[in-house]
Amino acid sequence: QVHLVESGGGLVQAGGSLRLSCAASGPSVSSYAIAWFRQSLGKGREFVASASWNGLVKDYADSVKGRFKISRDNANNTVFLHMNTLQLEDTAVYYCVADTSISKVRGGASVYWGQGTQVTVSS
Repeated sequence: QVHLVESGGGLVQAGGSLRLSCAASGPSVSSYAIAWFRQSLGKGREFVASASWNGLVKDYADSVKGRFKISRDNANNTVFLHMNTLQLEDTAVYYCVADTSISKVRGGASVYWGQGTQVTVSS
């Protein structure tokens, strides 16, 4: 059983930055691929970024490329989402997702989800 806890959300002005953290626990969790998804009011969950278990393979949604960066610290079982140049459209609840399969993680098909952290970008 993998347990995921997100933190780091909050209120930030447009153009600002935030760093989200996803603390993972469970057996062999450092071997899991991790993704970030987000969901804004009235919309479905949207893929944001993913990283393979070793962090060498990364993928980003077009809407965040060049602004967001995913990284992981396997020694501490933590995955980060560094968000820069935040826009109003980035306002959402952000979730981390884990799976041994990176394709499942990218597709949001994993059973392991965190509870989410709210990011609000103001003008």
